[in-house]
Amino acid sequence: MSTLVVLAGLPATGKTTVAREVASRLQWPYLRLDTIEHRITTAGIVPGTVGYSVLYALAADQLAVGVPVVVDSVSPVAASRDAWRKVASETGAEIVLIEVACSDVDEHRRRVRTRDVGIPGLAVPTWADIQDRDYEPWTSPHHVLDTAGQSVEESVEQVLRWIDVNPVREFSKGTR
Repeated sequence: MSTLVVLAGLPATGKTTVAREVASRLQWPYLRLDTIEHRITTAGIVPGTVGYSVLYALAADQLAVGVPVVVDSVSPVAASRDAWRKVASETGAEIVLIEVACSDVDEHRRRVRTRDVGIPGLAVPTWADIQDRDYEPWTSPHHVLDTAGQSVEESVEQVLRWIDVNPVREFSKGTR
């Protein structure tokens, strides 16, 4: 059974840093919404939900052939999180949903100001953009990774434990 690991949350919480390192350590494919949406935008298309649709399809393709995946996306609304569950269910994959947060507001602001997104030309949101963004509270089972006050190494180790142990496991194909 493959595993779908989704790191979601507001921009500048540490999703990308942690997701990249987890994917690197496990040697699993890393799929990033920002990369997809930036390419769509540079092609002259308004991304809308297209980026998420492409991301779901790419993840499903990997999972369907037994390849685990680490996904990095905001997934700000319940519908996007439900879509990840559907991808897992349809491919027979196990899912590990992780909300990445930064509970220290000053630290979060600092990250917004100083971060390098690693995609030349990608427009990065300001603190005001992040504050004004629609972001629905999570109501379904998931892990919460608060990156405030802990190192990248500590965050990565926590995610690796959840992938291995995963006490809020959700199995697909009716075995929930």
